[in-house]
Amino acid sequence: MTFFTDLGLAEPIVRALDSRGYADPTPIQRQAIPALLEGRDLLGIAQTGTGKTAAFSLPSLHLLASDPKARKPASCRMLVLSPTRELAAQIADNMRGYAKYLSLSIQCVFGGVPVGKNARALVPGCDVLVATPGRLLDLIDQRALTLRDVEIFVLDEADQMMDLGFIVPLKRIAALLPKQRQSLFFSATMPQSIADLGKQFIHNPVRVEVAPQSTTAERVEQFATFLNQAEKQALLTLTLRSGLADNSIDRALIFTRTKHGADRVVRHLSSAGIGAAAIHGNKSQAQRTAALQGFRKGQIPVLVATDIAARGIDVAGVSHVFNFELPNVPEQYVHRIGRTARIGASGDAINFACEEYVYSLPEIEDFIGQKIPVLPITEDLLLEYKPPKRLERRRPLLSGGESRGRSRAPHHRRPVNRG
Repeated sequence: MTFFTDLGLAEPIVRALDSRGYADPTPIQRQAIPALLEGRDLLGIAQTGTGKTAAFSLPSLHLLASDPKARKPASCRMLVLSPTRELAAQIADNMRGYAKYLSLSIQCVFGGVPVGKNARALVPGCDVLVATPGRLLDLIDQRALTLRDVEIFVLDEADQMMDLGFIVPLKRIAALLPKQRQSLFFSATMPQSIADLGKQFIHNPVRVEVAPQSTTAERVEQFATFLNQAEKQALLTLTLRSGLADNSIDRALIFTRTKHGADRVVRHLSSAGIGAAAIHGNKSQAQRTAALQGFRKGQIPVLVATDIAARGIDVAGVSHVFNFELPNVPEQYVHRIGRTARIGASGDAINFACEEYVYSLPEIEDFIGQKIPVLPITEDLLLEYKPPKRLERRRPLLSGGESRGRSRAPHHRRPVNRG
């Protein structure tokens, strides 16, 4: 007997979980599933990588399977909203795995795919629909989908939805949903603006909070390195080359602020013989899918991404996250480093701080409630980097300055000029 069988989940679901090796629930699963099986609304606050998808999928699939109904054209019984294409595809794939032995239809729609293709897939109707807000409204506007039969509604990553500017589409979707439904609202953080949004979707919810807000994954070892902007690529290339060679780095995820910056990092790494791919909004859906699949399978050891992908990448074995540029907002830092140290694993997060963005580091430390140790470097190490001629910049690689030791022990930071 396991926790999942003790709950009384349908036998086909338990069988699917057994085949995936699920035995011990995560904290959010232990707290959320019993309430959801009772049909309660739920407000969930959880870090990424906590097993949230299974927490809402398992009880929802059980309820749908326990009350079978004929599918209605262009409709669904369960709607899951996700902020990004990658996260939507990931949720749908996981739900198909949990529903492996059930006669439930699960569809996924998002931008980057011809809308007509999505519309044709919805003609016979489905039991579960996972969607991004923009594409969902496109289909509704084309009368290819109705929400009048939705029994279970899930809004995942609500704070990311707000960050991406989905507030108006979300309000419109809320008005189209039936008043009688079960609603689940998940967010990694819960500022007042997110709480106010939640009031439009959920009523008298059970509140589940598996970790204090703004905390980072406990098993992530975090470091900061102070260097000049022109030194970043040298340090990144040398660190990855060494770590991949001695297997101390399995898969590395690198975050940049801009799409062009991500492409530039990939060009440098590829020229240095390091397999890398970029994933961001300027890439086609086929390119994004190929990059993510190559990274997941280990064929591409390094993935460079912008923040839009921070919560859409759930890949086992990400040993390192590099913040090539610190994020604009502290909340995004939590989501970035949450890509490593997924359930039961450990990982490292290395932050490159330069004068241009160094002001972000104290704000991040205040937000997560802890100091990030400094990892010094030596100028001699950076001198080992020889960029290909066609990628060399006119300005010198090293800017000079004081010599830095190699010790991993924390030390006092340089003064930060806040003027």
